[in-house]
Amino acid sequence: MKFDAIIMGGGLTGLTAGIALAQAGRDVAVVSNGQSTLHFNGGTLDLLGCDEAGNAVRNPLNAIDALSDNHPYKKVGDVKALAEKAQRLLDGAGIATEGNAEKNHWRLTPIGGMKPAWLSLKGMATIDDPDHLPWKSVAVVNIVNYLDFLSPFVAEALRERGVQVDVKEFTTPELDEARKSPSEMRATNIAKVVERQDLTQTVADAINYCLDKEYDMVLLPAVLGISSGERGDQLLQLIDTPAAFVATLPPSVPGVRMQTLLRKRFQQLGGTFIVGDQVTGGRFEGDKLKCVTTAKLEGSVLEAENFVLATGSFMSRGLVADYNHIYEPALGVDVDDNGLNRANWAALEVTDPQPYMETGVRTDEHLRCSKDGTTIANLYAAGSILSGHNGIKRVDASGVDMITALQVANNILNS
Repeated sequence: MKFDAIIMGGGLTGLTAGIALAQAGRDVAVVSNGQSTLHFNGGTLDLLGCDEAGNAVRNPLNAIDALSDNHPYKKVGDVKALAEKAQRLLDGAGIATEGNAEKNHWRLTPIGGMKPAWLSLKGMATIDDPDHLPWKSVAVVNIVNYLDFLSPFVAEALRERGVQVDVKEFTTPELDEARKSPSEMRATNIAKVVERQDLTQTVADAINYCLDKEYDMVLLPAVLGISSGERGDQLLQLIDTPAAFVATLPPSVPGVRMQTLLRKRFQQLGGTFIVGDQVTGGRFEGDKLKCVTTAKLEGSVLEAENFVLATGSFMSRGLVADYNHIYEPALGVDVDDNGLNRANWAALEVTDPQPYMETGVRTDEHLRCSKDGTTIANLYAAGSILSGHNGIKRVDASGVDMITALQVANNILNS
């Protein structure tokens, strides 16, 4: 099979690049090994949340200038223009977001913390200034016996910031039935029950019933709208008090929705999505990659003019570490380990920046990979597989995913 471009990895990075190329009329295939890390995404995207010193960033675009030269953002063009393009791409896929690249907002984490964010799905609980909360009284409302929404933690964190908080619970007969099986009381299963049985009005009535006084805000677990944001929007409109969603522990309904809608958009544009497979090798001729092999397509190869490595970092096994080195397992391209030896990969304190997190695939100024020191002219890398950034400490993971994916698409289209 032959394509204009083959993208290895079907998560946020791969689908962003795939959609951008397909929109430009290219014949694109995405090879996806399965569930992506979007299933852990709590409904927000980050561009740059913390500077090199670990301080929260108010204006990501201003802070990007101060990043080290090996950060992936230094290898892209106009970050603001790419960020705006990313938001339009999400909107085109049916993923409505709020926010912009010039001003971070703050979102509530599943345990009540506050993290800076670039974009949040509409309906998520966000705050413009973490030092001045807009609510004096809040109800944190959970489903009876739903354990993946840590309502006591959220409540206590808000109380520490001077908010009057009540914790409430609700249920419906249908949710009571689902609760008989512990495996059913997960976010994605609850969302399917509500959607399949059209329980939005029933859930809204149950929530309104448990609210025995006025509140400035009602905070709910983000367990509605797995196929689109419509169910969640309807629920918020049916509640008598202003309400918003807070991310739960994984699996994340907002994250699954993003994955579903991005894949749907890619396929609507004519893209080929090969699921449940992974690239296992490739044939190089000189400074070009000619084709790749996969685990499932025995006896067949996938040929293309250009290739994109978007397989992620250690969590998705886009990078692998053994006792001696860190390597990229699919094609064996060069990895930049920043000169670290094995003893210095990790810091002793778990909350300290971990040096291994900044390792990744080595690329040139055009985000092209190298193999054995030779730049491969038609093989690009994008997203968290890139070296030079720490997505956890810099709070830039999804921004790097989308911005570098769009830049790679631009580079391919202009090559």
